[in-house]
Amino acid sequence: MRSSSISGSAWQFQFVDARASEFDSCSLRAMLIVRNLGKSFAGPRPRTVFAGVDLDLAPGEYVAIMGESGIGKSTLLNLVAGLENADGGSIRLDGVELTTLDDDALTILRRAQLGFVFQAFHVLPYLTVAQNIALPLSLLGKVGTEAERRVAEMLVAVGLGERGDSVPSELSGGELQRVAIARALVHAPRLVLADEPTGNLDPESAVQVLSLLRDQIKANNAAGILVTHSQVAARTCDRILQLTATGVREIAPQP
Repeated sequence: MRSSSISGSAWQFQFVDARASEFDSCSLRAMLIVRNLGKSFAGPRPRTVFAGVDLDLAPGEYVAIMGESGIGKSTLLNLVAGLENADGGSIRLDGVELTTLDDDALTILRRAQLGFVFQAFHVLPYLTVAQNIALPLSLLGKVGTEAERRVAEMLVAVGLGERGDSVPSELSGGELQRVAIARALVHAPRLVLADEPTGNLDPESAVQVLSLLRDQIKANNAAGILVTHSQVAARTCDRILQLTATGVREIAPQP
C-alpha cells in the first residue's frame, strides 16, 4: 500500500537506509536503486512481463535498455517513474521508496525529480518554444527572471538560442526533439527517462539528438535511462542492458 504525508507543498517521504543488508556496497553511490522488480498483467490469459529486475544508477550515468519487442522496456520506465504499479520489488530514488507513495506524492516527485523524453515530441502547438521549455518550471511555481534565465540557458545548450519565440509548426522534427530535451532538463531533474527518442527522426537528426541528450544528461549530472531498439543509440550510453523475462544483464555493444 502506498503512503505519504502531505501538507500543502510540504510533504514527507519514507526514507530507507541504503546500508540495509539487502543492498550491496555498490549501491552506496547509486542514486536510483531497483531491486527484484516484477510486473505481470491479469486477465483471461495472465502473463508475467518480467521479474527479478535489479538496477543501480549513479549520478551522471547513462544506460541503455534493449530487448525484444513486447518484453516490457517501456513498462519498466513507467514503473521507475511511478506511472504504473509493480507486482513487487523496490524502487528507491535518492533514498525515497517510490512503491510506498500515494498518487499525489508521486506527482510531486515526478515534477521535481524526473525528466521525460518520448518518441512523440509532446510539445504544445499554441505555445512558443521558450514557453514549452518553461512548463516544468511553471509547474514547480518557478517564474520570473530566474526561470527566464534558465530557459535561455537551455535554449543555447540545445542549439536553439535564436528560436525561443518560434512556434512548434516552424521547427523541424529534430528541432522539436531538441525542445523536448531542453524541457526535460530545464528543472535540473535527478533522473531522465527517454523512450525511443529518435524513432521519428531521420538518421542525421537522430545522431545529433542522441549526442545532445547524452551531453546534457552529463552536463546536468543527472542519471539517464534510454529505451531503444537501435544499436547506434545504445552505443551512446555508458552501459547497455538487455531486459529479459527474468531480469536485466549487461551486454557488449554490437557493431
